[in-house]
Amino acid sequence: MTTTSPAATTGGARVRVQRFGTFLSGMIMPNIAAFIAWGIITALFIDKGWVGNDGPIEAWRWADSAILGGGTIGDTDYTGLVGPIISYLLPLLIAFTGGKMVHGHRGGVVGAVAAFGVIIGAEGTVMFLGAMIAGPLTALILKWVEKPWQGRIKPGFEMLVDNFSAGFVAFFASLAAFFWLAPIMKWVTEILGGAVGWLVDTQLLPLASIIVEPAKVLFLNNAINHGVFTPLGTEQSAQTGKSLLFLIEANPGPGLGLLMAITVFGVGAARATAPGAAVIQFLGGIHEVYFPYVLAKPTLLIGLIAGGATGVLTNVVFQSGLVAPAAPGSIFAVLFQIAPGSHLGVLLSVVLAAAVTFVVCMPILLASRKRDLAAEGGDAAFAAAIAQTEANKGKKSSVLGTLGGGTAVATRRIQNIVFACDAGMGSSAMGASVLRNKIKKAGIEGITVVNQAIANLDGTADLVITQQQLTDRAKSKSPDSIHVSVDNFMNSPKYDEVVEMVRDQEEK
Repeated sequence: MTTTSPAATTGGARVRVQRFGTFLSGMIMPNIAAFIAWGIITALFIDKGWVGNDGPIEAWRWADSAILGGGTIGDTDYTGLVGPIISYLLPLLIAFTGGKMVHGHRGGVVGAVAAFGVIIGAEGTVMFLGAMIAGPLTALILKWVEKPWQGRIKPGFEMLVDNFSAGFVAFFASLAAFFWLAPIMKWVTEILGGAVGWLVDTQLLPLASIIVEPAKVLFLNNAINHGVFTPLGTEQSAQTGKSLLFLIEANPGPGLGLLMAITVFGVGAARATAPGAAVIQFLGGIHEVYFPYVLAKPTLLIGLIAGGATGVLTNVVFQSGLVAPAAPGSIFAVLFQIAPGSHLGVLLSVVLAAAVTFVVCMPILLASRKRDLAAEGGDAAFAAAIAQTEANKGKKSSVLGTLGGGTAVATRRIQNIVFACDAGMGSSAMGASVLRNKIKKAGIEGITVVNQAIANLDGTADLVITQQQLTDRAKSKSPDSIHVSVDNFMNSPKYDEVVEMVRDQEEK
């Protein structure tokens, strides 16, 4: 556990990729509900959907005749919602969110206008990548343009100046996006789509697991998933009604197989905590809960790669996939987004991925079992792996922090506690709930415990709890806060230390 210290500047390609992935995730994750809604419409009402293209129209005609005594309605095609939502609404939401992250609401507005230029200029190509660039970039330009006169405008003229400056920036950015950015992004999208198509046609896509699985453990998955798989997968889904790209990173099978193998063949603290971690990972979709187990024994990556590749290959063979992203990567989210006719392939991809991971990890665990038992049940290595996991993530984690030790020293009065992670959901929400319950049981009142994304830290938190890999990034966003590093969000002794620290200040 660490206490307040000056914000450290983190370097290295890994940290930069993490930050980039976090930014991409920050644009996608708040809009997942819109992806889910689009996925439902697509799954139900495309030609090969559950209801079919004419289902809603025929049902309306029957109700109109039976209840209202007749009348007519147009031959509106309900699937007319599918194209506009994916072509316009989803990219605009992404662009607005990205612009807002850079320069508030006005940044979101100019970002959305610029994104519309790249959407129209791309002539029907799904412009997720273009929106991810146009939205934040235009907001940043607005921020730069307005910087010279910030605080120098006479009272009463602020609104006039702000609106006109934003309007002109949006105008020029939309033109630039239409004439210059759109052709470039259309070309890039075609190149990426062609590369993925070639991998699918040659059945080499399972090799992607060689990159994806290690990247997940190093918290680089957001850049891969939200920067590549989600945009390309959504475009594929719009064309064919499904995409297996949504399951390359989000498949919960490999993580389940790993944790089940540790439950059966592991030792010490790893074995004791693995069953609970499996429930959280498989049902809750919080994959990072299994990362410390891999870092404690890196050879387990072989099992994860084998399992992930098996899952991808299964979907390739059965030509199965999801209609929209499964976020978080829970089995419930996967089941909800299965495309019509893909149930067998998708379910097998999860089951076989878990089974292969379990079988491959079994001899790895058995080969080192005697050595792990001699080393105090492997607890020391597991604790070190938890710390390494947090170091890889670049900040503290509420999901992982419950496995480590250490004592915190309060350097300021604690009233506002924040659990921070990449997306501000999932693991941080779980950790916040655990600590909130502990504080309530201790009879302590007046303490606020919330969860949020690291990017949204504004320096007002008294205590920030993160995974060790993410601590430095949290410190840079909130340097004056007390920072606590945790390894696992389930049963960390550090939560009890935080409660005692808060109790002590109440008694003074």
